[in-house]
Amino acid sequence: MGAFCSVIKFENLQELKRLCHWGPIIALGVIAICSTMAMIDSVLWYWPLHTTGGSMNFIMLINWTVMILYNYFNAMFIGPGFVPLGWKPENSQDSMYLQYCKVCQAYKAPRSHHCRKCNRCVLKMDHHCPWINNCCGFQNHASFTLFLLLAPLGCIHAAFIFVMTMYTQLYNRLSFGWNTVKIDMSAARRDPLPIIPFGLAAFAATLFALGLALGTTIAVGMLFFIQAKDRIQYYQLDEVFVFPYDMGSRWKNFKQVFTWSGVPEGDGLAWPIREGCHPYSLTIEQLKQKADKRVRSVRYRVIEDYSGACCPLNKGLKTFFTSPCTEEPRIRLQRGEFILATRGLRYWLYGDKILDDSFVEGVSRIRGWFPRNCVEKCPCDAETDQAPEGEKKNR
Repeated sequence: MGAFCSVIKFENLQELKRLCHWGPIIALGVIAICSTMAMIDSVLWYWPLHTTGGSMNFIMLINWTVMILYNYFNAMFIGPGFVPLGWKPENSQDSMYLQYCKVCQAYKAPRSHHCRKCNRCVLKMDHHCPWINNCCGFQNHASFTLFLLLAPLGCIHAAFIFVMTMYTQLYNRLSFGWNTVKIDMSAARRDPLPIIPFGLAAFAATLFALGLALGTTIAVGMLFFIQAKDRIQYYQLDEVFVFPYDMGSRWKNFKQVFTWSGVPEGDGLAWPIREGCHPYSLTIEQLKQKADKRVRSVRYRVIEDYSGACCPLNKGLKTFFTSPCTEEPRIRLQRGEFILATRGLRYWLYGDKILDDSFVEGVSRIRGWFPRNCVEKCPCDAETDQAPEGEKKNR
């Protein structure tokens, strides 16, 4: 009930702006089209007032829609929860194990990361999802995961209704001859006539909705599989890294996210840890990985200007069609500048622009993607065998 009230009241009416984004517009559009067409086709295929099965089918269809929208809006408007501005650990000595965020002017709590889109440090950040125009994290992890589970199930039910409607309606319109097959789409050859006429427009709309339902089932189902599978990352170390927040059983881990009240356990700042682990063992390991990434970074010199466009046409078709599928920013480059690349794809690199001053327009660094054919490796780095992640693979 608390989650529902949060959605209705909207602690800040500015949250309504989250709907004005291509992600929610497309997601809600797909839900509206599939749900509306499924209800209309249910009336044609399995009239709900004549049989118990028809009534159950229609009620279940409405139930899918309500539950999908409920969890979707919860994930969007309740949000992931943020690290309080100016936060620091109770024990001042623990700050040596934590990273400091200059934007939020606070230490990053365990399992939290700074999101450039939200411009805040997010509790237990998983990722920034464009489909809800918000981050997935501590407070909305359960709602987001339930949405990913319910959406494919509802689409499967809707797809079944679409197929059965088209089959039953077309079956009454097919006229088989010796040489031709004629299809009469004007009206059904049965008595009584259907309440909703199934003409060519209805057939096209049903076919379109079927495509959306199948596409959503595949895309969202794959995302749910990624969320549900074991997310523990094992680092390439000489010793085996033990993930400190794994309670040792999937059921205990499950109960940390999914509760009967809908509110996750804890406050998102302090976490129970596995026996024998240090409370900050993960953050210590992340600091090591960050330092190692700096060592492995490669310096490039810009040889061709780049406007920062997401899909630049003037950099070649391969660069245009292989643009990274992410909302991470692109860096605007000018000839003669230098940049440090830490990872990359075949035609794109990711890194930090090297600035002359440590403070430029309120930011201490400029980070993002840029086309590989706009830069060349500096001679001092070209002599070494170091390369950003993915570059050696693509040589």
